[in-house]
Amino acid sequence: MIGIIVVFPSRENAANIRNLLVRYGMTVSGVCTTGAQAMNHADALDEGIVVCGYKLKDMMYTELREYLPENFEMLLVASRDKWSDGEVCGVMGLPMPIKVQDLIGTLEMMLTDMERRRKKRKQEKKKRSPKDQELIRHAKELLMERNHMSEEEAHRYLQKSSMESGTNIVETAEMVLSMMSK
Repeated sequence: MIGIIVVFPSRENAANIRNLLVRYGMTVSGVCTTGAQAMNHADALDEGIVVCGYKLKDMMYTELREYLPENFEMLLVASRDKWSDGEVCGVMGLPMPIKVQDLIGTLEMMLTDMERRRKKRKQEKKKRSPKDQELIRHAKELLMERNHMSEEEAHRYLQKSSMESGTNIVETAEMVLSMMSK
């Protein structure tokens, strides 16, 4: 899950923004007044968005961005002159005074973009090497030939065996090949 951390030097401002986000159905993981608190919250999350002001009690937003993990983005809420001069990687800006629809729309866009990148990373992990694909194909062929299974049945057998043994399907295919080639 993508967490949202709200960081403003004024606890009241941070709480107001949290309440606004919650009202629009967003989950806020933490409300902070210092960058150090925000970093502690970020350590407990896989990825997220930090909504913050220009200057916090203990650091500037650029320092906080520097200390945050790469899988975090930042939404800076400050007057345009504070963020327009230097583009900081991973920071998006909203001008003060803030408009509710701009805040919600920008956060929804950022959340959607992060979710899309997460799905893309997940799909990339699923791709098997040609060697692993060949190993699985060979194991399925052996099961089909010796046990008179269809390709679908052989694949299901490999999947079920891998889940039951707590191994991945490539390791299961290797076990099947070693057992059947004896």
